[in-house]
Amino acid sequence: MEEINNKVLASDIVKTFEEKNVNALKEIFETIPNIDIAEALENIDDVAVFLYIFRVVDDEYAAEVFAELSSEKQEQIINSFGDKQLVELLNNSFTDDIVDYLEGMPASIVTRILKVAPKDLRNDINRLLNYKDGTAGSVMTTEYIEMKSTTTVKEAIAHIRKTGRDAETIYTIFVRDNTRTMVGTVDLDDLIFANDDDITLEEIMNRDFVTCYVNDDQETVANMFQRYDLTVMAVVNKEGKICGIITIDDAVDILVEEANEDVAALSHVAPLEDTYLDTPFYKTALKCIPWIIVLLVLGTFTTMALDKIEKTAVFELIPVLICFIPTLMDTGGNTGGQTIALMIRGLATKEFTPKDFFKVISKEMLTALMVSSVIALFSFFWFTIEQYTGIVTNEKLFIDGAAATIWNGKCWTTGFATTSLAVSATVALTLFVSSFLAKVVAVILPLSVSALKKDPAIIAEPLLTSIIDVISLVVYLLIAMAALQIFHLA
Repeated sequence: MEEINNKVLASDIVKTFEEKNVNALKEIFETIPNIDIAEALENIDDVAVFLYIFRVVDDEYAAEVFAELSSEKQEQIINSFGDKQLVELLNNSFTDDIVDYLEGMPASIVTRILKVAPKDLRNDINRLLNYKDGTAGSVMTTEYIEMKSTTTVKEAIAHIRKTGRDAETIYTIFVRDNTRTMVGTVDLDDLIFANDDDITLEEIMNRDFVTCYVNDDQETVANMFQRYDLTVMAVVNKEGKICGIITIDDAVDILVEEANEDVAALSHVAPLEDTYLDTPFYKTALKCIPWIIVLLVLGTFTTMALDKIEKTAVFELIPVLICFIPTLMDTGGNTGGQTIALMIRGLATKEFTPKDFFKVISKEMLTALMVSSVIALFSFFWFTIEQYTGIVTNEKLFIDGAAATIWNGKCWTTGFATTSLAVSATVALTLFVSSFLAKVVAVILPLSVSALKKDPAIIAEPLLTSIIDVISLVVYLLIAMAALQIFHLA
């Protein structure tokens, strides 16, 4: 399918309004995906266009497009609606979609919607709004098909024909007993291909169904869809009675939302509620500022370590060592960052849990040993080349006021070789230790934070940077002091 130009589509919609071309407008809503129409409508500010759309387009199509609009546009439309139009919109929307856009509305609009909503719908909305945000109960829908286990196949098919259009899905039927406790599921194809119309659902239902509880974390529930290859899942209470369902499209939305939150946390930015272009600049700034301040405060520990190092004799005697401090800190942070990204992804996808700590740490220590060895070996040769080519110069080895390099031939002395190799070894050994420890700490932090039921993406990554910076500086100081004594570099 060709990519749709939102501005062109918006222009076409406005044109159908101006020409009062009902058939053309209906064709747009029937042939173009809802999300594309919604994005096009974001470019239209004339409320009259929306009033016309909701008057002439089938209620079902209009409600589906409305659910895809931004909260600001939804608010604008609701404010322009009379009570009758608002009721029609609510009656053609799924309860979970209604709850989604109510959460972003001002209290006055929420009150108005609840006031005009039919009693049964109002009760469902209130029940979903009362569930804690981020739980299965807060994202489930109450539009599903539920039948008793004693219902016959013939009766079930007739019931689906009668009520199916109002359900979120008709492909899975949820079966309960006389106490409303869920006892199984029946797929639509099982009903269609049943050998006898008079057999009961109990005889053909699936008894190995998967459910979640209303208070389960939404990310855990979404991962269950992937694990068990589900398209829909029942949400039950502690007594096993079905309260609602979650469909695969809801699960995908949850995984995208959680992934965006993790990416934002790893980038030290609070997640945006709307898209980047729809978010005002001051809100974007407010999302960034807190993290910058937190990282600035955490940087105090690095400053303290640098302050102590500056006052030690070893760096006064061998000032060239100071040149490598940024490289040490960056490399330690990079190696730790790679590991922590793998840990956060693994924890998010349930590849492992904090209970697998020893399996994960033992594997990562072997990986850290290999990575650190390669880094140290490469850095030893690279830093030696830097000193011989004059990229980094050591004032202690200046000859006749000029740096000794391969370009002037003054570097081919025993003293230069001993000092430059000792400096390279000092930095390379520090990189080995700091890179190894960075990977180990990058395993311990997220697993520990996850064990405390906190989000490792938000807490662990900022702490890792500060911890590794301090470790790198302390290790560098200790190794430099040892090198000073061993190689008599002063």
